[in-house]
Amino acid sequence: MTDTAAYLADVRDRLDLPGIVDIHTHFMPDQVMRKVWAYFDSAGPLTGRPWPITYRDDEQVRLKTLRDFGVRAFTSLVYPHKPGMAEWLNSWTADFAARTPGCLHTATLFPEPDAPRYVTEAIDAGARIFKVHIQVGAYSPEDPLLDPVWQILADRDVPALIHCGSGPAPGEFTGPAPVARVLERFPNLRLIIAHMGTPEYSAFLDIADRFPRTYFDTTMVFTRFSEADAPFPTTERDRLVRMGDRILFGSDFPNIPYDYGEAVNALERLDLGDDWVRKVLSTNAVELFDLS
Repeated sequence: MTDTAAYLADVRDRLDLPGIVDIHTHFMPDQVMRKVWAYFDSAGPLTGRPWPITYRDDEQVRLKTLRDFGVRAFTSLVYPHKPGMAEWLNSWTADFAARTPGCLHTATLFPEPDAPRYVTEAIDAGARIFKVHIQVGAYSPEDPLLDPVWQILADRDVPALIHCGSGPAPGEFTGPAPVARVLERFPNLRLIIAHMGTPEYSAFLDIADRFPRTYFDTTMVFTRFSEADAPFPTTERDRLVRMGDRILFGSDFPNIPYDYGEAVNALERLDLGDDWVRKVLSTNAVELFDLS
């Protein structure tokens, strides 16, 4: 896209949006972000294919890029891959949110004995959303150490954005079945299914039919990049419309192998109407996170 900022300004103007809310963006400690980029550069097994990083810039440049794109609110998604890491990441994200206008205070967790304590402390400090990465963390959402954490998040009504689908490559604990069993035990838990559950779209939509506090983010879904390997089923278009109040925009910025505008244009190409796109790009997240 030759002029992404101009295209996105036109979208905001046409839809009468004060800004885009992107609930799936990554800001991390510099040394962690560089390790993530190195993993993508190596086309590691969790990516499954070459994955050039489009927005490989310093932190302040990335922040300016998002703001130039008209993003009014965003997250700093982090995720641990071992015990003892989550609390340290939460300290960093708390500081980042405090010094970064527009950032939704983000936290994370890992199945470990201290998790209930530091999850509670993060919420008390203002955390608005938790990132849970089943694939990278290589743990089951049904791990007994997470039971008190799920209960805390349900009781405090704080959403968890969970990467639990088996894309881009399956993990030992990915897939819809473990998530469904967690929600059967904690039906008040507010989960946001990252990447719309790629590639198990239909099964995760079935879960959302059963549990009305289940949401989705659009991260990478519908883009030409994702459609090549994991196309969203055309048979589910009606459910996209029906779930329109529970679908939130996500981009995976900066770790995307294409232009940011493609993530928005992919939504427009679905031809589900301006109201649907408006809700996904802003209204639904504004309501969920009380950003008005």
